[in-house]
Amino acid sequence: MDVTPVALDDLKDRLCTEVDRRSEIIVGVSRSLHGNPELGFAETHAHDLLTATIASEGLAVERSACGLETAFIAEAGSTGPTVAVVCEYDALPGMGHACGHNVIAAAGLGAGLAAAALAEECGGRVRILGTPAEEGGGGKVFMLDAGAFDGCDAAMMVHPAQADLSRIDAIAVRQVVARYTGVAAHAAAGPHEGRNALDAAVLGYVNVAALRQHIRDNERIHGVFTHGGDKPNIVPAAASTHWYVRAGDMATLAELATRVESCLVAGAEAAGCSVELEWLDPAFANLVSNGPLEDLYRANASRLGRDVLDPTDDLRVTGSTDMGNVSHVVPTIHPMIGSAPAGTLIHTPAFAVHAGGEEGDRAALDGAKALAMTVADLWLDHGVLDRVHGAFGRAAGE
Repeated sequence: MDVTPVALDDLKDRLCTEVDRRSEIIVGVSRSLHGNPELGFAETHAHDLLTATIASEGLAVERSACGLETAFIAEAGSTGPTVAVVCEYDALPGMGHACGHNVIAAAGLGAGLAAAALAEECGGRVRILGTPAEEGGGGKVFMLDAGAFDGCDAAMMVHPAQADLSRIDAIAVRQVVARYTGVAAHAAAGPHEGRNALDAAVLGYVNVAALRQHIRDNERIHGVFTHGGDKPNIVPAAASTHWYVRAGDMATLAELATRVESCLVAGAEAAGCSVELEWLDPAFANLVSNGPLEDLYRANASRLGRDVLDPTDDLRVTGSTDMGNVSHVVPTIHPMIGSAPAGTLIHTPAFAVHAGGEEGDRAALDGAKALAMTVADLWLDHGVLDRVHGAFGRAAGE
């Protein structure tokens, strides 16, 4: 059904009131997750807290959904458009919630609960998805394959950042682990008998560093050494590196991956060693942000006093996310919500502090309201839904 603007405005006010009624719960969840950071696929505290909170609202919740111990699915409403609201809650090793996933989870929870309270009345459905291991593990990809997004008319989440932006510039990514094998020898008594696996890894790194001069502006390659030997007087018989390879889309990513592979293999050959390359699954696709959905979110955030900007050369967040895979199957948005002072980049200790402070609290509440109001647009204005689906079809055909 289509409703008048006044009626839709009234509904949005009611959704904001539903979020405010749960403000202590939403902020409490955000703070609890921030104080108990967990790595991907091990987010047991987050899973248990979020599912218990959802169940306390009278919603049925599927725990350990899609074969993933820390995933969950809850749904409200019996008819009408289905909108997925996505929660993330994994943290970074050694840095806690420096990406602010505690805010993502709390905002998604708040939006989902507010929408669920009015779903039957409005003739719409909301699906709250708990998606583990965004930081490289790809929980959404596994859940997508298992059908968690089936039947969804749209999917949305909000991610904290240093500013309010309409979208993340999310490029495709694959990970590769290079394991070099050489020959051990006494580094002083018989160095000629050795074949240095660390040298092979270093040469591979240098090759990739040279390659970086000749890649596209939206491509990235970065890696770390995960093993380099055991003792200086033993020629290392084993060494390993771990790489992220990023590109604008899956096609150009495949091309760049081949070039990176050549660099790593050449390092092994130059040092007289062998190398095993393990390309880790799943790959993350680039995110295709849905323009009409962005416009809805922008207007709703404006009601809260937030000016949502489009990314510029000087103000953007570039990264990769498994929400990109979702965006190729379901109309999707991934806006960024300001939760730290300008210049405070994600994946830094300073950002982690703000994500667990008052600015993070405000972002969780405002994010919940903006998402919930966007759900209402999709439920009640079928002309909007048609535009969303039309834009998605055009993007899929490009």
